[in-house]
Amino acid sequence: MNQEHIVIIGNGISGVTAARHIRKLSDKKITIVSAETDYFFSRTALMYVYMGHMKFEHTQPYEPWFWKKNNITLKKAFVKNIDTSKKTLVFDGGETMNYDKLIVATGSKPNKFGWTGQDAEGVMGMYHKQDLENLEKHAPNNKVCKRAVIVGGGLIGIELAEMLVSRSIPVTFLVREKSFWSNILPKEESAMINKHILEHHIDLRLNTNLKEIKADENGKVKSIIIEETGEELSCNVVGLTAGVSPNIDFLKDSGITLGRGVKVNRFLETNVPDVYAIGDCAEQHEPIGERRVIEAVWYTGRMMGETVAQTLCGNRIAYQPGHWFNSAKFLDIEYQTYGWVWAEPKENEQHFYWKHESGKKSIRLSYDKNTHKFIGINNFGIRMRHEFFDKILTEKQSVEYVLEHLADANFDPEFYQLHEAEIVAKFNKENNTNIILTKKNWNRIFSIN
Repeated sequence: MNQEHIVIIGNGISGVTAARHIRKLSDKKITIVSAETDYFFSRTALMYVYMGHMKFEHTQPYEPWFWKKNNITLKKAFVKNIDTSKKTLVFDGGETMNYDKLIVATGSKPNKFGWTGQDAEGVMGMYHKQDLENLEKHAPNNKVCKRAVIVGGGLIGIELAEMLVSRSIPVTFLVREKSFWSNILPKEESAMINKHILEHHIDLRLNTNLKEIKADENGKVKSIIIEETGEELSCNVVGLTAGVSPNIDFLKDSGITLGRGVKVNRFLETNVPDVYAIGDCAEQHEPIGERRVIEAVWYTGRMMGETVAQTLCGNRIAYQPGHWFNSAKFLDIEYQTYGWVWAEPKENEQHFYWKHESGKKSIRLSYDKNTHKFIGINNFGIRMRHEFFDKILTEKQSVEYVLEHLADANFDPEFYQLHEAEIVAKFNKENNTNIILTKKNWNRIFSIN
């Protein structure tokens, strides 16, 4: 009997997690196909390579010998198309590969909106290793790159801005929204990040759109034109960070049902037998709770990889991502969110907001105005434990309970100032309540502050 062959397209966190867990559970034949790099690397660490904090090889969690030792074959190739009727991959060089089970884990690609000049030399995203190499080529220092323009105010955009600023390259940041990340953050937090960006001498342009990119006679970026004013800004690099979209163009004639991404059910199965999709490229038919149908988030990709591995090894289980959480960094300000905190409270929701006098720390609690059930928290500049809030959300605790035990969630380093007493006092004053921190919390705060 032939050994079942599982082929995984994509060597990001989703595909590699699937391969690792399939290997833990079975001796099936596993091949990972990727055209991007020889080995899996941490995409979120690319910025630190450019900033000089680590070398590229430090972003690779596994040594090269790991793959051979675990009998996982790596194939560096670009998949041109898939013949699902014959269970065959066709590579761009004409070579083919057969599979028994296929996992599509091809991730995302930067959005392009048809701007004139968007394919000029010096225009790039900040998602792939090739983007990092492009950035090193066109923006090694502020002598070669006199100015960079970043288009799009998301998390990748702010990371790219931080990278360029680390090499003293002037940055103009075009954000179409009226305030940074205002579709996600409430106005106070968004305003705090606006101010923080400007303090780093970044030329932040809100309510501003790109009209076109101009290239010189050699096809290299020389300037951009702003839609609203017609202003021309000279630059040598343009970073396109206006979001990402699933990397699925090669699947258009495969018979696999596509939406914005690869359509999957709760078991991460496509409409084609023996074909699965996971990670940034997978699109749920229906949202899971309040989650989006496509989630380009590192930890959900990892969870999908673990889930599909179970199914492929005989334990068919549904994908259950649990309570929403996420984290990011806005230059020097760390951000975490647990549960749901919308930019505008929903009809049944009440928000409580506290901001430290430094202007660099804040928390926002969201809760049901009728039952006082805790719904979610945003915290900036204060580190909070995921385990604490995951438990609180599962237990459906009240906002008062969260405040009483808030110091239990804090995991800032030792000797950092704690603010829980001040936060609780403000809540009491605004809501005419008498919440008291637990004795353990008081002792901890007193010993540090």
